[in-house]
Amino acid sequence: MPSFSFIHAADLHLGSPFQGLALKDAAIAAVFVEASRKAFSTLVGLAIEKAVDFFLIAGDVYDGDWKDNKIGLFFNREMARLERAGIRVYLLRGNHDAASVITKTITLPANVHEFPTNKPGSVRLDGLQVALHGQGFAERSANDNLALAYPAPVSGWFNIGILHTSLTGREPHAPYAPCSVDDLRSRGYDYWALGHVHDYEVVANDPLVVFPGNLQGRSIRERGAKGAVLVTVEEGRVSHERLIVDEARFAQADIAVDPEDDQAAILCRVEQAVQSLAGDMAGRMTALRVRLSGITPLQGAIAANRQQWRDEVEAACHRVHEDIWLEKLELRLEPPVASAVEANGTLDLGQLLAEHAGDADIVAEAERLVGEIAMRLPSGLGAAELPLDDTIEMLIEEARQLLLARGQGAD
Repeated sequence: MPSFSFIHAADLHLGSPFQGLALKDAAIAAVFVEASRKAFSTLVGLAIEKAVDFFLIAGDVYDGDWKDNKIGLFFNREMARLERAGIRVYLLRGNHDAASVITKTITLPANVHEFPTNKPGSVRLDGLQVALHGQGFAERSANDNLALAYPAPVSGWFNIGILHTSLTGREPHAPYAPCSVDDLRSRGYDYWALGHVHDYEVVANDPLVVFPGNLQGRSIRERGAKGAVLVTVEEGRVSHERLIVDEARFAQADIAVDPEDDQAAILCRVEQAVQSLAGDMAGRMTALRVRLSGITPLQGAIAANRQQWRDEVEAACHRVHEDIWLEKLELRLEPPVASAVEANGTLDLGQLLAEHAGDADIVAEAERLVGEIAMRLPSGLGAAELPLDDTIEMLIEEARQLLLARGQGAD
């Protein structure tokens, strides 16, 4: 069997609007939008530099239907770069760019092959003795186990399965094309190129089953380095390495506050935490979420003056590095027990709020209010999975922090 190499990528999400960032800072959102394109251009450049034999994309090239042809023209340009380098591309549609979702088209170069959506299809690369098998999504929701219908392997060849799937479940990703590792093994392939899950994961080694993750983090839930994988096959032996191509990152700093800390001490803790993160940035813009937790008599003052504290924390970030931007200040603070009780000793507000934590009626009312707010957001921002860029639980926690502050009579 000849030796060869290929790149396995997935979840490019070209055209992602970064709704959450757009609500907070349009300029920073624009940086991340451009980062998605730069990350893909970098990956294409690496494919050409390393002279790979082919390039696989396991779904979600696009984030959704195009407003215009700009994103399609961008993808076409990158595919044309690969064509001029003699690199073939094999892709399939995922839930975000299913056949029923994307209505606009741009004619792609001849080196691009798309797998069918109505049934599995196969492609043979005769010179390499490689067989590729894949099926894309016809609809945004794919609830069937697509893997079981994939064809038998080509005997004596290296067989690759390409599939957009959540396997048996990967929160918070929707359970699409559900299947087990045993289902994949039953096909007798040598490598499974998966997509849909945005974290890098080697699911199994016999055969090698890999989620490469997405190329560029899109929210605080997608932290750390992002990229694709370079797979090398020599005399039938398979190895792989990550190719990190992201241009901007999300990160989180969890900071424990002590009861005796004053404002200066808390901000000093912030700077220390940010300093430890700065070395991993490698020149990338970083959107940082700072979470303050612990017991402090300053809980009321911090919650009641959240914007001022947010500005102070962002200033602390910038004292460490100019390209660290505060994505959100998250408060998980508690007042000392004594200050949680009213002067007459008849009401412990903290205890009262704790007793109603997780109350289904409160959650339902919060969901209703968020829905009303989402309908009023501009430019379709309210259509995002998290229109206010936070879970209901986090929004309720912010309200709890504010109530505790008012219960203490904070200014």
